[in-house]
Amino acid sequence: MSEAAPAPRGLTTSPEIATGQPPATPLVSAGFRRYALIVLLLVYTVNFLDRQIVSILAEPIKDDLGLTDTQLGLLTGLAFGLVYCGFGLPIARLADRFNRVWIISGSLAVWSACTVLCGRAVNYATLVAARMGVGVGEAGCTPTAHALIADYTPKEKRASALAFFAMGTPIGSLLGLALGGVIADAYSWREAFLLAGLPGLILALVCLFTLKEPRNGMARAAREATAASQLGFSATVRYLAGKRTFWFMAFGAAIKAFIGYGHAPFTASFFLRVHGEEIAQLAGQFGLKPIGFMGIALGLLSGVLGALSSWTGGMIADKFGSRDLRAYGSVPAFASLAVIPFYWAAMTADSALPALAFLAPIYLMGSLWYGPVYASAQSLVPASMRATSASIVLFIINMLGLGAGALVVGGLSDFFNFGLGLGKAEGIRWALITSAFFGVIAAALFWLARGRIREEMVS
Repeated sequence: MSEAAPAPRGLTTSPEIATGQPPATPLVSAGFRRYALIVLLLVYTVNFLDRQIVSILAEPIKDDLGLTDTQLGLLTGLAFGLVYCGFGLPIARLADRFNRVWIISGSLAVWSACTVLCGRAVNYATLVAARMGVGVGEAGCTPTAHALIADYTPKEKRASALAFFAMGTPIGSLLGLALGGVIADAYSWREAFLLAGLPGLILALVCLFTLKEPRNGMARAAREATAASQLGFSATVRYLAGKRTFWFMAFGAAIKAFIGYGHAPFTASFFLRVHGEEIAQLAGQFGLKPIGFMGIALGLLSGVLGALSSWTGGMIADKFGSRDLRAYGSVPAFASLAVIPFYWAAMTADSALPALAFLAPIYLMGSLWYGPVYASAQSLVPASMRATSASIVLFIINMLGLGAGALVVGGLSDFFNFGLGLGKAEGIRWALITSAFFGVIAAALFWLARGRIREEMVS
């Protein structure tokens, strides 16, 4: 019998792999896993920097191009969300069969280039087209990375690892808001898009030449690739059809995303419209203009507290989930209810500083669902379905969250403004308050997810 081929650098082998059984140990060394998680965190940070920078640029874009809030909602939400969701599923099927590192690297290069093109848009239509290009590229990132991390990481640490990766959401939002606001004030919103897109082009090369596909050269890879190609997307959906936990978690997360994505493009606008004079005075004390000040303030709040929230949610879920898997539903359910009073307080505060202070607990609890939800999507299915499972979760989250959140909040703002004659300041205030109460639905769905999670976890 010939000797087994050596594993690629950074990978480990085990007797289970050699004999064709599912591996009992992770497919990568601990050192390489730490490195890969950091690189993937950077990728996801760039992902959200490029996705969310438009939030702080919404007001200058609106003024420059003469847009309504509904058009802003379409630009920041539906135009991006439709292509993101439409391309996410087929790319995830490719990720279940082909080299995931290549897919992540190529996707990163595409969305970074399209972010640069956003700054070169000559009108609303070309800006929408460029944003759709960003959506196409970003569709290949998250489900592919989730599947890769799940193979890198043992089951008992999976929620923490995926929560660490999900910290890219608040960190990227911090950078997008802070840098976008400062650059827009110093130059223009066009230069902000240009500088946001450049780092991703460099990072794409880092991913391509340093990350490893753990399935390469292993018997398990051949089995999973064959299984994935034979099963197809419809088989994964049929498998998940009986997993009530999966659907409750997915739609609970979608409601949370609806609120988060719906508020993101309009939070800075709320402060500029409702507390504009006070914001200008505060900004002047720091030598800043209003948009730059709001970018830094909201960026620090959402970035620092959001990252802590994401990491804490994963840690809590892993700690208590090791004793009772129902914690994966309990943690986001409680957090979804607890933030609602703070939304009301922030939107009805008499001045800007208390309103900003009330945002702090919102961001501190707003991302607790990341780790539990994404870990559930990976652990409720066999390994050969992981990327597709993640893409289905993200399809639901992003169709309702990205696709509808900003559009609905923008439409509500225009309705309260023009339809009820409240004015643009009160219009955005009541649009944000109304949408925040959807958190009650999210809490109910997360709580229902607890029912069968212990019986339905498989990997």
